[in-house]
Amino acid sequence: MAISERQETAVPDNYGNVTEYGLNDLRIPVMGKRNLFTLLAFSLSVSLLLTGCVERKLTINTEPQGALVILNDEEIGTSPVTVSFEWYGDYWVRINKEGYETLNTHHKLKGPWYDGFPFDFFAQIISPDRIVDSYEWTFELEPKKQISREELIQNAEKLKEQLE
Repeated sequence: MAISERQETAVPDNYGNVTEYGLNDLRIPVMGKRNLFTLLAFSLSVSLLLTGCVERKLTINTEPQGALVILNDEEIGTSPVTVSFEWYGDYWVRINKEGYETLNTHHKLKGPWYDGFPFDFFAQIISPDRIVDSYEWTFELEPKKQISREELIQNAEKLKEQLE
């Protein structure tokens, strides 16, 4: 099919006469074009104004502050740190600070009631309000235990006995 071909359309009038029109012969009245443009602009404006937004934030704090926080194998900063997130569920958290024991744990982030079907559609799309869903986790770090030389030797001897 060549680009220059015309598509013909047969249109009957009120008296049964058939007239053929090409696409270039069809005209939309000027007032119709304006109304169409106005309707499209109005629809777009209303849809933009009526859309909602859910902002999800997670703040991780530690005692003492200033610890390096790794969330799901991604370094996110030093505590206290706030990050946005997209999904609820199980998160792997690793926190370390000089002079303190490294903390490795899983923490579950449970979604609110309005994030389940069918409420999520209304909360995220239809509702004109901006919803901020904030969570805060606080972890207490334990000071690093200094093992004396004697304890280290005793532990090594116990391990050697278990291996024999």
